Amino acid sequence: MESMLSTMANQIADRSTDTSRVALVGIRTGGYELARRLRSLVQEKTGGSVPLGAVDITLYRDDVFVGLPKPQVGTTELPFDINGTSIVLVDDVLYTGRTVRAALDALNDYGRPTKVELAILVDRGRRELPIQADYVGLAVETTEDESVKVNLGGEPSKESVVLRGLEKVAGKNG
Repeated sequence: MESMLSTMANQIADRSTDTSRVALVGIRTGGYELARRLRSLVQEKTGGSVPLGAVDITLYRDDVFVGLPKPQVGTTELPFDINGTSIVLVDDVLYTGRTVRAALDALNDYGRPTKVELAILVDRGRRELPIQADYVGLAVETTEDESVKVNLGGEPSKESVVLRGLEKVAGKNG
């Protein structure tokens, strides 16, 4: 995981001509931890300060009252003016694109960035919306019956990316 994050941080730093106008914004919850770590690596590489924020997308989801019985609303923290800033939106897994769409809607309520790029640790394909990551740690093709789980344990030995197959159970899923 450290290798993937280091590669992504190098790419972000290399593409950002003026890091004083770049900010990392993590999608709660896994994306924020990744954004925090990427920020540290980008700052090491550039020697500059990179603002960090977090966006909660709960109320922007298109299934908030359909698929979630009791939505848990978190906090959005953007301690900088996003107007005129290049935002690197960070999340752990990219699948359908609906989470990213919700995050873009949430950011739009706080201002108008110069541009928004997307950094994803694992891109598992199978998009439903025309959304593509600019920075990817790992790309894997999955089926509808598989899932990807990113475990951020804080210690490298406890961190993992797990691909799981979902088996049909009699009485469930047909």
